[in-house]
Amino acid sequence: MSQAADMILEAWKAKRVLAPLGGAAPRDVAEGYRVQREVAEAQGAIPPAGFKIGATTKQMQSYLGLAHPAAGFVPATSLNADGFTAPFAEFIAVGVECEVGVRLGRDLAFGPTTRAEAEAAVAEVFPAIEIVEKRYGDLAALGTPTLIADQVFHASGVLGRPVADWRKLDLGAMRGELFVDGASKGAGHGQDLLGHPMEALAWLAGSGAAEVFGGLKAGQVVWLGSVTPPIWLEGPCAVRVAFDGLGEVQLRFT
Repeated sequence: MSQAADMILEAWKAKRVLAPLGGAAPRDVAEGYRVQREVAEAQGAIPPAGFKIGATTKQMQSYLGLAHPAAGFVPATSLNADGFTAPFAEFIAVGVECEVGVRLGRDLAFGPTTRAEAEAAVAEVFPAIEIVEKRYGDLAALGTPTLIADQVFHASGVLGRPVADWRKLDLGAMRGELFVDGASKGAGHGQDLLGHPMEALAWLAGSGAAEVFGGLKAGQVVWLGSVTPPIWLEGPCAVRVAFDGLGEVQLRFT
């Protein structure tokens, strides 16, 4: 295992902020994904239970200082049902994101993928929450390859109930909104995710994450990206995400 993977795992186990990795840091995006796979192997997450896509909106790319989306593997412990409760103190500077989630019904091989091909592989669509952690200091000092190696802020997640006849919905036009203790904290639309949620899935199939993990597999869950910036939380609270046509999903921090 690389020194970079060891350092990431040590910070993860100690629940502390990940400092820049210095000379051990992955040198480019491709190496960042290779280190990410090492981290997944060490966590027993091969094959992953799914993936998250970060920075699918221009707003998020600007926020994170990225020129393109980035993806991270998701372990089985992140697949929590609607109404999930978690201790606030277990996380480092925790936040939440308003996401569209899918479950694949068939494999998607690594490589260039059209939106239609991506959509044909989807079995279920549902509202989702990604739990993220601001477990970094200066992102510029950390570097994008290290951010990718560390799963791009991912901490956990919550999955809403799948919607019947989702293919009849206009996933690009649908509006999603995130609430904390009943107060709206942000909103956006499916089209904010690379123009359409299924464009985000198509991007993932051709990404460095899909390459190092051997493509996308039937049964895997994908968080396609947040239609709002991350909402950083100050203490225990109730979180709700609601999408037109998709319904809602809830999470409580105690």
